Amino acid sequence: MIEGYLRRLGIEGRPEATYETLVDLHHRHLDTLPYENLSIMLAAIGAVGAPDPVDPEVTLARVAAGGNAGYCFHNNGVFSLALEKLGFDVVRRSGQMLEATGPSGTLDHLALEVRGLPTASNPAGRWAADVGYGDGFRDPLPLVDGHFRQSGFVYRLARVGESGWTFHHDPHGSFNGSFVRGDVAQEAIEASHLRLSTPPEGDFARKLVVQRRDATGADTVRSIRHTRSGSGASTRELRDFEEWRAALGGLGLSFLGVEDDALRELHKRQAADYDEWLLTR
Repeated sequence: MIEGYLRRLGIEGRPEATYETLVDLHHRHLDTLPYENLSIMLAAIGAVGAPDPVDPEVTLARVAAGGNAGYCFHNNGVFSLALEKLGFDVVRRSGQMLEATGPSGTLDHLALEVRGLPTASNPAGRWAADVGYGDGFRDPLPLVDGHFRQSGFVYRLARVGESGWTFHHDPHGSFNGSFVRGDVAQEAIEASHLRLSTPPEGDFARKLVVQRRDATGADTVRSIRHTRSGSGASTRELRDFEEWRAALGGLGLSFLGVEDDALRELHKRQAADYDEWLLTR
């Protein structure tokens, strides 16, 4: 399946496990596979039986066949699996999203540490790789304290002991950042996925979110609102179904196996929820 994943990213053959390959894979994955919760939202309205699971092998097969990846657990799960199959040294880390009062206190993000890739600017060779933030950093970040600028965005990493760090997002990002510390087991990820994807309490079962980070900025479709940050910043409403569908497809979302009637129903409900938000914000 790794060959199918690589072909989906536009790569023929198996590249060597180098820093340059890591950067290239990071870019290609972000360009090809958006952060999204489409299967969760389709399950929430009864259009499918259950959301896509977070088993990395299952995600790898789905992506290789032309389907979507998912949100952070899916994207970073399959990315870590692909890196491991290519010979990279990857550690999966437990992440908690930063809120106004500090870390959320629950497992709600999967973070990745890639080791053994020293460069002149990062001789320790440890990197934060993350293709599951939605509108996060474009290039892997060196796991050292500091500020990092990428195409007009600024990020900060603060080390917390030997194996932890805090990621602070750009002020224009869609979230504050994350607190990352300790390894994480697949069983814990699956339990958190169940919590996050089960309506009505599940955070990812309430509103459609599709995001893609490119070389100069990031696009987000949240409900029926399309926002562009970075180069060409803009905001628009997608009240027409065909325009909404085209915008999602333009961000790389796959509609493989999704019935048009289900998408129309999802758009209708998201438009109603968006109008309710406008009245109560």
